Amino acid sequence: MANEMMGLLGRKVGMTQMFDADELLNGVTVIDVSGNTVIATRSEDGPNGYNAIQLGIDEQKEQRVNQPDMGHFRKHGVSPRKFVREVRLNKDAAAAFASGQDLSAGDHFADGDWVDVTGTSKGRGFTGVMKRYNFAGFIRSHGTHEYFRHGGSIGTRLTPGHVLKGKKMPGQHGNKRNTVQNLKVVKVDADRGLLYIRGGVPGPNGGYVLVRKAIKKG
Repeated sequence: MANEMMGLLGRKVGMTQMFDADELLNGVTVIDVSGNTVIATRSEDGPNGYNAIQLGIDEQKEQRVNQPDMGHFRKHGVSPRKFVREVRLNKDAAAAFASGQDLSAGDHFADGDWVDVTGTSKGRGFTGVMKRYNFAGFIRSHGTHEYFRHGGSIGTRLTPGHVLKGKKMPGQHGNKRNTVQNLKVVKVDADRGLLYIRGGVPGPNGGYVLVRKAIKKG
């Protein structure tokens, strides 16, 4: 069943290269979407008030799941999963799924589809402005003393008399949820549950991602 809003959970395997129909070499990210299971469904007529399906991937040991989550999995007759996310669908599409249903890549994605990939970027800790925002740094001539990687002046004197909000300064870099839009699916390996997507996606190898049909190129 095809749906313009459908999505699947996946694990980022890594990057490789593939030739397209024009014999151009493209860098592609390999995402393993095997093992997707519908845990629960949401309906606007029910207590949740919206239409969606809850997906889970990779089975988890019961002793590593807290009691409220374990009760949720038992209620719907599904074994515990490590990574759980919801995908919003329209009412008719959400009603077509049932708890415990397994989903495959070939049923929802095809070669040439456009997708949006959401993941958590690599955390780089507390970094300075040169690494965080690609500042050029200060001149390295004679007389410059311990000021090579500083951010420069941040003040505004009398008006408005304070540091403006959003000023680019040192701080936490990475480890944030990011979405890369309008990536093309070069190949779908339905037998192995793999998606070959042109370009890079957020997160490290082995990290979990959510692959959805592109909103802007639906």
